[in-house]
Amino acid sequence: MRGLHPRHVLHRPHGPQAYANDPERGQRPVPALSHHGSQRAVLLQTATLLGVLLLGYGYFGLLVPDPEARLQQLGLFCSVFTISMYLSPLADLAKVIQTKSTQCLSFSLTIATLLTSASWSLYGFRLRDPYIMVPNLPGIFTSFIRLWLFWKYPQEQDRNYRLLQT
Repeated sequence: MRGLHPRHVLHRPHGPQAYANDPERGQRPVPALSHHGSQRAVLLQTATLLGVLLLGYGYFGLLVPDPEARLQQLGLFCSVFTISMYLSPLADLAKVIQTKSTQCLSFSLTIATLLTSASWSLYGFRLRDPYIMVPNLPGIFTSFIRLWLFWKYPQEQDRNYRLLQT
């Protein structure tokens, strides 16, 4: 059980030479954490977003005493985050156009985004609430762009897997 202790998992060498001197394990890859850089980046992004959320909570809760002004500013704050959420897939669109492949896009997520953003936009329209309606319009727009990309560059089967001969 020595190999399962976190101290040993985190400090194991990586690569094919990791167990070169261990005849029991030979030249197999090491099952250790190998994405330290990407984990650190994700952790930093998450901490930053939590910091922004806490700052927003502090600002709206402590520094804006008027409830009506607080509600208006909070609506704008949430609208900006919703719009950025719907625009974030645009970063992948350049990759799709460059590679002419939609492998990095999720068709079911595109449909779910279209239905959700259309539902919220209609709901906001019925309430005449621009803080619900307007931020969800980019979700509809980006979903139609992704659907067009699925039509233009259909997903191909993975060529790494060959059918077995019978």
